[in-house]
Amino acid sequence: MMSTQEFQLILLQPPERLDENGGSALETQLAGLMPQKQALWVIDLAQVDFMDSAGLVSLVSGLKSARQIGCRLVLCNVQASVRLVLELTQLDSVFEIFDSYDEVLTTVNSPALMR
Repeated sequence: MMSTQEFQLILLQPPERLDENGGSALETQLAGLMPQKQALWVIDLAQVDFMDSAGLVSLVSGLKSARQIGCRLVLCNVQASVRLVLELTQLDSVFEIFDSYDEVLTTVNSPALMR
């Protein structure tokens, strides 16, 4: 899993599968961010073509943790199969979802995003 830090933004790029292994790796990486109060955490799901309940748990857990320390967590580049899982579980209305990482970057200075 890759992670990059830009501006007040942390970019996480999980592997192809957000299952028990991939979800656990994402949770571990998110837990490592907890001491850092970054304004925005972006999870780029461009490579993720499969997500099960363990993957959902890792995303929801990350969102909860981010909110507890005053950070914002958003998703981008959500593939159709993953978007379907988010829609079926109605989590698409819980997460802020952007079409691309570039869209996140152009919105990053928006007061609505950085609140």
